[in-house]
Amino acid sequence: MKSIDIEIASDVMCPWCIIGYQNLAAALDELSNEITANISWLPFELNPNMPIEGQAFDEHIQQKYGLTKAQSLENRARIEEMGENAGFKFNFEGERIMINTFDCHRLLAWAKTENKQNDLSLAFFKAHFQKGIYLNHTDALLDIVERVGLNREKANEVLTSNAYADEVKAQIEQLKALGVNSVPTFIINQKYGITGGQPKQAFIDNLQKIVAEPTPQ
Repeated sequence: MKSIDIEIASDVMCPWCIIGYQNLAAALDELSNEITANISWLPFELNPNMPIEGQAFDEHIQQKYGLTKAQSLENRARIEEMGENAGFKFNFEGERIMINTFDCHRLLAWAKTENKQNDLSLAFFKAHFQKGIYLNHTDALLDIVERVGLNREKANEVLTSNAYADEVKAQIEQLKALGVNSVPTFIINQKYGITGGQPKQAFIDNLQKIVAEPTPQ
């Protein structure tokens, strides 16, 4: 049995991050007799200059990527299909927004110290992509924190201060220095990289190759 570390550079606004994670989790489940994995999440901001009030989802996607409305709908359908294949149901109904996720990343950095980072990250994805919860609202963030078993008052202290801000900024800059410019990026044992919302088999193949390599003497 080989143990590996997997760091996931991610932003909760990125649908491919949850698709990739779901496929990674499925791959690890299939390889459970060969590999155990320690998973952690690294911050990456897709929209660092986004104002706190956010922007309408369709407007943002069309402006940022130069898509027509028809192309945007086609892209959304593909995401929904890939999500369904990965076991994650997207819900794009209603008024959806894209936000600046810096506070989400600060909360995830704190949650790591409480051994709840993975739970909170997945809860953020579900809240945003399935329930349409606006993650730029403090009460919404605190409700999610509480639901995964974290302390609401401590989370509020993080949000109302600059706690973990320097750490998050430093991690983002470190990722950029390593050449990470898109998410998701899966960093294995601080050495190997797998990018994008890859299918399960791609994770299986890559992970098996990695653990099969001889350990340096």
